[in-house]
Amino acid sequence: MDDEIIETTTAPPVAEVIQDQVDKASGFFTGIVEYFKGILPLLIIALIILVVGVILSRLISKIISKAMKRSSVDDAARNFLVSVIRIILYAIVAVMALSVLNVPMSSMITILGAAGLAASLALQNCLTNLCGGFIILFSKPFSAGDTVELDGTVGRVEAIGVLYTKLSTFDGKIILIPNGNVTSARLINYTETPTRRVEMSFDISYSTDFSVARSLILTAVSEDKMILNDPAPIVRMGSHKESSISIDVLVWVKNDDFMEVRYTLNETVKRLFDRSGIEIPYNQLDVHIIEEQHGK
Repeated sequence: MDDEIIETTTAPPVAEVIQDQVDKASGFFTGIVEYFKGILPLLIIALIILVVGVILSRLISKIISKAMKRSSVDDAARNFLVSVIRIILYAIVAVMALSVLNVPMSSMITILGAAGLAASLALQNCLTNLCGGFIILFSKPFSAGDTVELDGTVGRVEAIGVLYTKLSTFDGKIILIPNGNVTSARLINYTETPTRRVEMSFDISYSTDFSVARSLILTAVSEDKMILNDPAPIVRMGSHKESSISIDVLVWVKNDDFMEVRYTLNETVKRLFDRSGIEIPYNQLDVHIIEEQHGK
């Protein structure tokens, strides 16, 4: 009987397995350290470019802002342009820092293009507002400090931002209106002309002498020094209503005096009417009863 040769394999010792794993991990971390050692100078240079670039961008923005302040550019347009210029400068600094790190710009442009397309689809409203800001800037329908009415909201323009126009209402509210809405909204600029017409109406009863009431209103108009004489004030019978006669009052004032004249004229006319016994009538309904006689 031939001798049988039996080959046996023995597993490597546990210590050798552990040592092998340690060597692999050590090699991995050593590779990372060597990689960062190789690009450390580039990282430092890129960081310096980034820090210096941000500082210079802010300095350039301040210089441009001061230069525009000395020129005829209004505050709203100046703030808008400075914001756009600062964003462009930051983008240039970021590209320079990435170039130092040997990041392939062609790949970056492709990635940024794809990201820009996705962002444009997701941020359509923002892009609309940004374009609206440029339209406001170049068409100049209003400037900072103007009193405007946008979709029924009346206020003073505080600033024109990259995405929003800030309005300060006369009751102390701050309203931010998207620039896209501003360009498509019905806009009234009350500051575009130095004067503005106040339109009011006063009702008197049919039993009141119209000439007396008109004379009293003209007295109230002449007493108010804020009302302009040119164009001449108009006080005429406006309409015949169901329970009263309406007297229209049209006077011209400076923009800043608009609300004060309305309040003063209302108070003065009421005082003169009361003194002369002229009533401002309520709505009345006359009921006529017809009696019918029936024969027996």
